[in-house]
Amino acid sequence: MTPSTAPGDAGDGLPAAAPSTGRPTPTSEECATVSAPPLAFGAGNPSADCIADSAGGLTFDLDVPGHSAADAAHWSAALVLRRRGADAVESPEEEVRLPLTPNGDGRLRAVLPSTVALPEGRWDVHVACGEAPAQRLVPGIADLRSLVDRRPGPSTSPLAVRIPYATKHGNLSLRSWLRGPHAEAGDLRVEAAGITGRGTLHRVENPQAWLDGAVLEARCRRAGELVRTVPVTAEGQDFSFTLPFAVLCEEWQGGPEVWDLWLRGGPEGAEEVRVARLLDDVADKKQIFTYPARDVAAPYAPAQVGPYYTVDNDLSVRIDERPPVGGR
Repeated sequence: MTPSTAPGDAGDGLPAAAPSTGRPTPTSEECATVSAPPLAFGAGNPSADCIADSAGGLTFDLDVPGHSAADAAHWSAALVLRRRGADAVESPEEEVRLPLTPNGDGRLRAVLPSTVALPEGRWDVHVACGEAPAQRLVPGIADLRSLVDRRPGPSTSPLAVRIPYATKHGNLSLRSWLRGPHAEAGDLRVEAAGITGRGTLHRVENPQAWLDGAVLEARCRRAGELVRTVPVTAEGQDFSFTLPFAVLCEEWQGGPEVWDLWLRGGPEGAEEVRVARLLDDVADKKQIFTYPARDVAAPYAPAQVGPYYTVDNDLSVRIDERPPVGGR
């Protein structure tokens, strides 16, 4: 699966990205970084503990009020994943049902293997018992240690990333990505003149050949045909780049403007890959990984420019007008 352009950042007042393959943008139930049961919300709902494995699979263990693990063989019990914003009747492919079975410790278990394709988006987690309506689950204990500093193997199959999180309403949801190839953003250094960044290319057969002659593309959301490129230095599957702020400000005409960062392969890899940071345990990096904006003497007016992660954890650069000195 070739990654698409990132959806616009809902609610941040920035220009929307170019149309993509239809992956949903987040709705009002946004992400909150919580790895323990919420105290204020969902007190009457069952909770589920999550364990992540390094391949992208998830295991859910839960108690269902009114039922024991021994009852599982006698009634229909399933963990139900529903893609945010999808209609389960009109789009049945947007619902995934995982059987619940006894886990041997008096609880029920459902397993989402990495081999089960889960399209990109936000998936709300429910439990369905018999004829009763499906009920939202709340987060229990989340063991996501295997996701920290995850380094996928040499496979060429799409990279599956699933991170459980608690929504602002205290419900359990998953953020899912499915990308191949994938350009994982690494360390970023924000200097006065621009950004110096590092990254790693995954899920291609020959990363060195793919990166031979590769360039970093900055694509302006305001004008879809406006693209700026800088060369990439590669070593094995790792790459680095330097993106000057001045080249992004040449045609800026004031107001907020966003440039999305892509990696385009050389002669041996003509694909284009969105640069993103996915391989850790943080579902929403926009509020966690923050970078300073630098002052730039742009031709139109004094500007402030800096990198940020979108609501889909893709890497972009924002330009805006520099606030007047002293607030005047």
